[in-house]
Amino acid sequence: MSNAPDPHPPSPGAEPGAPAKKNGPPPWRLAGFALLAAVVAGLGFVGLRYLVDVFTHESTDDAYLEGPIVAISPKVAGIVSAVYIHDNQPVKAGDSLVDIDPRDYEAALAHKRASHNVSESNQKTVASAYALMQARPATAELTAKQSQSEAAASEATAERAEADFKRMESLRKENVSSAQEFDLARAAARATAEADRDKVATDRSRVTEAHAQLDAAGAAFAMARAEVHQAETDVKIAELDLSYTRLVAPTNGFVTRKAVHAGEYVQVGQRLLAVVVPDFWVVANFKETQLQNLLPHQPVELHVDAYPDRKFAAHVDSIQAGSGARFSLLPPENAVGNFVKVVQRVPVKILFDQPPDEAHKLGPGLSVVPWVRTSDFQVSTPVLALAAIVVAALFTALVWKAVPPGGKDAPKSAPGR
Repeated sequence: MSNAPDPHPPSPGAEPGAPAKKNGPPPWRLAGFALLAAVVAGLGFVGLRYLVDVFTHESTDDAYLEGPIVAISPKVAGIVSAVYIHDNQPVKAGDSLVDIDPRDYEAALAHKRASHNVSESNQKTVASAYALMQARPATAELTAKQSQSEAAASEATAERAEADFKRMESLRKENVSSAQEFDLARAAARATAEADRDKVATDRSRVTEAHAQLDAAGAAFAMARAEVHQAETDVKIAELDLSYTRLVAPTNGFVTRKAVHAGEYVQVGQRLLAVVVPDFWVVANFKETQLQNLLPHQPVELHVDAYPDRKFAAHVDSIQAGSGARFSLLPPENAVGNFVKVVQRVPVKILFDQPPDEAHKLGPGLSVVPWVRTSDFQVSTPVLALAAIVVAALFTALVWKAVPPGGKDAPKSAPGR
C-alpha cells in the first residue's frame, strides 16, 4: 500500500471519511446573482428612461381626439323615399345620402313657372299701353301749341273787335249807330275773347291729362316688371326647394348616428345622420402648473389607447386663453360661498404632423396620452443602458457582500459522533 500524502486533506473538525469541499461559490449562487443583475439592469434602464422623460416632457392622461362632425338635416319637409347609406359607411363629397319625395315640390315649381309666364304676358301688355301713352303727351303738346298760335292770331281779331266796340260805343253816344248795331258789336267782342280763352285752357288741360295718364301707365309698367321679378324669384326658390329633396354628403367622411329610414316623415332641421370628417386633432387638458414650459410648435409624441403599439408624431398648435371651466355651461363663481382652490386645467390643441393612415380607425372621443417635449436635453439609449449596467453591477456587488455564501442562517456542520 502506498504511503503518499493526500493532496486534499480533510478540514479540521470534519467527519472522517466525508468528501472534501471545493473552493469558490456554488453555481446556484452565480446564477442567482446574474439573474438579479439582469433584472436590476432592466429596471434601472426603464427607470432612468422614465426620469429623463419626466424632466424633459409634460404629459397628461386627460386628453382625447377631436374632429369635425357635420350634422345632416333636411331643409324641406316630406316623406323619405330612399336612403342610400348605412352606419359607418365611408362617403365622398357629393354622394347621395337621402331622398325626400319630390312630387309636391315639382308641382310647386310648375305652378311658379306658370305664374311667371302670366306675369311676363301682363308685362308685355302694360308695356304696349305704356308705349302708346308715351306718344299722347307729345300730341297734346302739339295741339296746345297750335291752339296757342290760334289764340295769338285771334288776339288781333279780339282787339279789332274791341276797337269796333269802342267806336260803336262812341257812335252810340252821338246817336249815329242804332242800338242793335251796338249790341251786336259788344256781343262779338265778348264772344271772340271768351272762345279763345276757353280753347287755350282746354288744350292745356289735355296736355296735363296726357302727362298724368303717362305717369299712371309708367307706374303700371313698373309694377308689372316688379311682378315679373317676384315671379322669377319664386321660381328660383321653388327650384331650390326641389333640389333640397336630395341630401348629399357635404365632404368626405364616415356616416355615423344614422337615424332615418325610408317611409318616415321628416321635418325641417331634423337631424338624420352625421358625417365625421377624418381631420382630427387632440385636445389635451394640462394642469395650469404645467403651462410654464409649454409653447406652440413643440414636438409631441401621442399614444392612443386604442393602438398601444403605435406612436404618432404631432406638435403643439395653440394654448387656449383661459381655463376649460371658465367656458363651461355653468362657470364657477368664486365670490359666492366658501372658496376651495382647485388646480385648473387649460385645453391645449395638438395637431398631427401627418394624417393617420386608414389602418388606424381613429375618431372623436378616443383617449390619448400626449408627451410634449419641453426641453432639448437628450440622453441616448446606449448611455442609459451603460448607466443601468453600472447601477446593476454596484447593486449586485453590494448584495453579494451582504449575503454570505451559505446564507445568513446557514446550518453549521454537525459534530462527530
